[in-house]
Amino acid sequence: MTEQAIIQGCKKDDPKAQKALYDRFAPKMFGVCKRYIKGKEDAEDLLIEGLFKAIDKIHTFNDEGSFEGWIRRIVVNECLMFLRKKHPLKVSIEVHPTDAPTHQHIVAQLEAQDILKLLDQLPTGYRTVFNLYVVEGYKHREIAEELGISINTSKSQLILAKRKMQELLKTINYESTR
Repeated sequence: MTEQAIIQGCKKDDPKAQKALYDRFAPKMFGVCKRYIKGKEDAEDLLIEGLFKAIDKIHTFNDEGSFEGWIRRIVVNECLMFLRKKHPLKVSIEVHPTDAPTHQHIVAQLEAQDILKLLDQLPTGYRTVFNLYVVEGYKHREIAEELGISINTSKSQLILAKRKMQELLKTINYESTR
């Protein structure tokens, strides 16, 4: 079934189109959930909630931009709402530009599974800001608005996340950290 057929079918509440949407997007969106959420069960629940919301709100998709991007935004927002309820991120730390880590391109060299394992070891705030900034491409201003934190907190959480990732990489003797 084509993407357009899935969209049109879901707008008509066609169960086959809804299943096709789930089958096509669930694996990738589960990966998105796992980047934000440590527990597999919570990630699965959020995947279901996000895809259900996408199906429920599909009439608001207006064919502008990527359909997958539209679904991703819904799933990310579901994850962020979950994190706001379970793990408040209201921490304020002032950071100076000299605190930035020196090895910033390590992530590009890692396998996806390695990254997920490392992300699971990060504190919730670090992991959330890291995902939003590095993976999703948000700006610090957008992250601050989305999470209800200051821009400086967003920046500091990113710097601390990168530092923690470097420490974790050193503990597993990853060669690019030297």
